[in-house]
Amino acid sequence: MSEFNKNKLKEKVILHCDVNNFFASVECLSKIELKNKPVAVSGNPETRTGIILAKNDIAKNFGVKTGESIYEAKMKCPHLVCLPPHYDLYEKISKQIIEIYYDYTDTVESFGIDECWLDVTESVKLLGNGKTIADNIKERVLKEIGLTISVGVSFCKIFAKLGSDYKKPFATTVISRKNFKTIVYPLPVESIIGIGPQNKKKLAKMNVNTLGEYVNIPDKILKTKFGINGVILKQKLLGFDFDDVIDNNKKVQIKSVGNGITTNKNITTKKQILDVVVFLSNKISKRLEEKNLYGHSITVSIKTDNFEKYKKSVTFNEKIFLQVDIVKLSMKIINSFWDYKKEIRAIRISIKNLNTFNNPTQLSFFDKSNFDKSNKLEKSINKMKKKYGENSITFASLIKNKYLNK
Repeated sequence: MSEFNKNKLKEKVILHCDVNNFFASVECLSKIELKNKPVAVSGNPETRTGIILAKNDIAKNFGVKTGESIYEAKMKCPHLVCLPPHYDLYEKISKQIIEIYYDYTDTVESFGIDECWLDVTESVKLLGNGKTIADNIKERVLKEIGLTISVGVSFCKIFAKLGSDYKKPFATTVISRKNFKTIVYPLPVESIIGIGPQNKKKLAKMNVNTLGEYVNIPDKILKTKFGINGVILKQKLLGFDFDDVIDNNKKVQIKSVGNGITTNKNITTKKQILDVVVFLSNKISKRLEEKNLYGHSITVSIKTDNFEKYKKSVTFNEKIFLQVDIVKLSMKIINSFWDYKKEIRAIRISIKNLNTFNNPTQLSFFDKSNFDKSNKLEKSINKMKKKYGENSITFASLIKNKYLNK
């Protein structure tokens, strides 16, 4: 047997940690008055974002569901307390939890803001088996942060993830080589990553409703119906999932930095579109600065009120990372192809063809002074926003702007 195959067959111990009802639970942490009350994090009922984003277990027991309108939720639960999201707080708490995870392994891979895989294969030699480590992590997060997590323990990523979903809240589920067929195969097909609503409908037409029925589909049919990914998913469900946990600090460099928004009202005029572009460019420039990146390409995507999608990408010679440049070049792209008679529902801007400022680069001899001044100005503005709040300094056009979800 080759060395490659020996390494592949080495049994891993992987955890998937999922914070229970993360957004709603964080909101309740510092609000004693919300104890024993149904709580949901939601958008504004007067906007298109007026839906339930997250809920606690009490609200869940009333039948409140993520994604339904606030009106629907309150019909089921009249005393539901709806709170706006506080993403900065969620990120802060998420980082604190991840710091705990790193006490047990040096390989932690985030999957969204509230979920992580941990490879503890080497840690079991010192800290006990996978379940013992999982239980210790659960107790620490509860004691130090005040939140509960559910943990899946398995030999592969896909079953570890399924394990954290299998039983909630504050539970540990072990899915091993010995029991995975017993636990996994009776579950509905949508229980696993990779089978969404559309694929569920396709499988239902084939009279396939459980994961056990899925693994019995011939590879040829899977490839015809779902492509090669359908076959790969079957192999994983058969226990042949060799995907590594990729540590957050070792992930491949991101290919793009972007931001998008669905406006409260449909927009048409150049001034309205400019306001949105300014708003998005601010977010993007900050992320580029944080990651020490610049790009050479911009992609603008537009969705109309009829859900028609338009996209155009342009590559430029100059480095793109300053907000003023992102605004200028994005508007140049939009003006080159957009029919201002059409109503816009959503806009997204992405910066691609990325590079880091650490790499050697040649600046124009003539514009170096302006480049340095603009760079320093933007960094100063971003520092002010970080210290005094996002709205401490902004474009005048964005103040009380009725088209943006602010």
